[in-house]
Order: sequence, then structure tokens, then C-alpha cells
Amino acid sequence: MAFRKRREALRSILSGSACIRPGSVYDATSIRIAEDLGFELGMFGGSVASLAVLGDPDITLITLTELAEQMRRMSRASALPVLVDADHGYGNALNVRRTVQELEAAGAAGMTIEDTWLPQAYGVAEPQLIPIAEGIGKMKAALDARSDPALVIMGRTGTRGGGPSATHFDDCVARARAYEAVGVDALFFTGLTTRRQVETIAAATTLPIVLGNPQGELDDTAFLISQRVRIALQGHAPFAAATQAVYETLKALREGQSPKALKGLASPELTGRVTREADVKARSAEFLGLGK
Repeated sequence: MAFRKRREALRSILSGSACIRPGSVYDATSIRIAEDLGFELGMFGGSVASLAVLGDPDITLITLTELAEQMRRMSRASALPVLVDADHGYGNALNVRRTVQELEAAGAAGMTIEDTWLPQAYGVAEPQLIPIAEGIGKMKAALDARSDPALVIMGRTGTRGGGPSATHFDDCVARARAYEAVGVDALFFTGLTTRRQVETIAAATTLPIVLGNPQGELDDTAFLISQRVRIALQGHAPFAAATQAVYETLKALREGQSPKALKGLASPELTGRVTREADVKARSAEFLGLGK
């Protein structure tokens, strides 16, 4: 299949002995930059997808079609494997099947399916979880939907280690074990804050572990490796940096600064590399008879 190598590359990361930090990607340009810089994996987060496509915060307004189309654009631009945050699968277990099918066709190397109640329920400020039985059904549906067995399906639980009681974390462990039993390829966690929490999860499960932006005492690669953490996210700083750069540039222009006096712009050489200008010129010469 066209995207098999990308998925096998992600599987190699999960079965390896290192803990890699993926590059946050959100469009054709960012994924090419990440690829050129040598990142092994791209992470396409739900929050950054909403920002890039809609300009909206992470409140689950983006649709499956919009997410998949953006993934398709990135797949065309680069061969870098991408792990996609598929949120709750955009509905119930049957919607999850459709989500997997669409993202697989769009070239995703893998995706996470979580058990958070999304979109946010009326009148409830704190995130809620779907019942564990429904979460299990979603994981089963995700696995059933893939046609390429190399596609990676990660079970993600929205339970957080920093909850109000020990029972809260016990639920996190229980969900992780249940999703592993279903047959997902890896387990994804956010909100863990202590080494003890990670050690407990690692002892209770056998699958590769993915952590969302570990900080504090968890910002220790050697420790993460020892606990089977194979991917540790780094947030979405590239989008924040791009936003700041666009703001400053437009502000300077609006205030009358000459375009020639602007600082911090990409050089023609960098722009040429990112746009694959040499390849385009070669094709133009071969197929259009230009530049010969």
C-alpha cells in the first residue's frame, strides 16, 4: 500500500528502545520542515488542527472531513510518518469506524482514539469520560475499521493522574488495561505528573506508552525509556512561533515599515528547499520543455 512504509516506521518506533520527541506539524510547509530537519515522526494534534484550519480554540468544532483533508495535504507534501489526534472519533463507535477509514485513506501512520465525552456536555465545566464499556466499544470499532494492518491504533484515556482521589487514577489504569485487552497497538496518556503514576501504568500493562508533553520529574528521557515510553510529545510551539512571526510582520507593514526592511524572513534558499523548487524545475524541464 502507498502509506505502508510510514506506518511500519511508526511501528518500529513503538517496538524500539528509544523515546522520540515528534515534531508538531499542521500543514504542508510545517511537515516538510520537520522532515528536512530529521524528525522521525510528525504529531498532528487536535488543538493545532483546529487552529490551523478554523482559527478556533480546541473545543472540537473541527469536523472529520476537515481533519482528514488537512492530513491528506500533508501526506502529499511529505513522506514523514504522522500520528493524528483523532479525539473521540467524532461520535460513537460507528463514527469511530468512519474516522479510521478516512484518516487511513488520507495517509496517517497512526491515530489516537480517546474516551473523553466530546463535545463538552451542557452545564459541565470539567471534562467527562464515557463509560468504560463504551470506550472498549470504540477501540474495537477502530481496530475493525482499518484495512491496512500496519496502521497504528492507540487507545487514549482522558483520565488524569492529578484527579481528586486515588480512585481517579485507578480508573486510568483500569481503562488502559481494558484497551490493551481489546488489542490496540499502544496506550496514550495525558495529565500524568509523577514517576509513580508512570511506573504503575507500566507495571500494569505491556504495550508501548505515549505521553502528552511530560514535564517536571517526568522530563527525563532515561526514565521514560525505562518505563516503555516510546513517544513523548512536546506541545505545539511551531504553530505558536508562526503565529507570532505573522503578527509581527503584518504589524510592521501596517505601521509603514518597508518590506525590504523586515527582519526574520525565510531566505530564498530556505523557501526553495521547503517548496521543493529544484524538483519542480526538473519536472518543468522534462515535461514542459522549460529551461532546457
